[in-house]
Amino acid sequence: MSIATRLGGHRSGVIPGFGITLGTTLLWLGLVVLIPLAALFVKTAELSFDQFVAVITSRRALHAFALSFGLSLAAAFANLVFGSIVVWALVRYRFPGRRIFDAIVDIPFALPTAVAGIALTTLYADSGWIGGLLAPLGIRIAFTPLGIFVALVFIGLPFVVRTVQPVLEDLDEELEEASASLGAGRWMTVRRVVLPSVVPALLTGFTLAFARAVGEYGSVIFIAGNLPNYSEIAPLLIVIRLQEFHYADATAIAVVMLVASLVVLFLINALQHWSELRTGRRP
Repeated sequence: MSIATRLGGHRSGVIPGFGITLGTTLLWLGLVVLIPLAALFVKTAELSFDQFVAVITSRRALHAFALSFGLSLAAAFANLVFGSIVVWALVRYRFPGRRIFDAIVDIPFALPTAVAGIALTTLYADSGWIGGLLAPLGIRIAFTPLGIFVALVFIGLPFVVRTVQPVLEDLDEELEEASASLGAGRWMTVRRVVLPSVVPALLTGFTLAFARAVGEYGSVIFIAGNLPNYSEIAPLLIVIRLQEFHYADATAIAVVMLVASLVVLFLINALQHWSELRTGRRP
């Protein structure tokens, strides 16, 4: 180890340009991320503390927060479970059409959110292919919170699959075979061999799916119905406040969503870091 490294300094690499790349990185992050977020807090500061509290604790705002964060967490958990099953099938088995199914996973990435919303609404409306079968049973999906859940699951699945898939592909199958040869059952092999290796990736996929779901707008507004205190999400409420020229109110709601999202992401990342240290995947 060099003296500069031991003293905490920068160790020169083979390829030059550290100062330029670091400066460009800081400049770009400042322009794209930090300055817009700072402007959000500055605009919110136009409200007094009592006004801020009144805006974010109104019945309509509280319901929108609960709906957005609650359904986002539920959709992320659903994607965590079923996304893991999809990954396992795509990586561990060979079957006709596997490449086609693997490509289908990426459709929510490429599909415009408005197109996704229209497609889901058409499919799950009472007159749609699936909604028409469920309507006689008294189950309505379109224009209900359940429809929001379906849309969030749709747009969040690729984040789990594409995060876990490369980790599972890199996992040596000989470890599983060795576990089986030593007498471990299938579930014990999964629990003691496979899961410790993929848990950090699962948590990362869950985090990405949750973060995307919280801020999702385009695919949700078509299938939600957007009824205040019933199926109105927080991003839509922000847009409504902007259309009413209540800019400070809109930024106040946005600040709450931002802070809550950062807290959740911090907790999940801390859990992921603990998992990596526990499994020895990070020094």
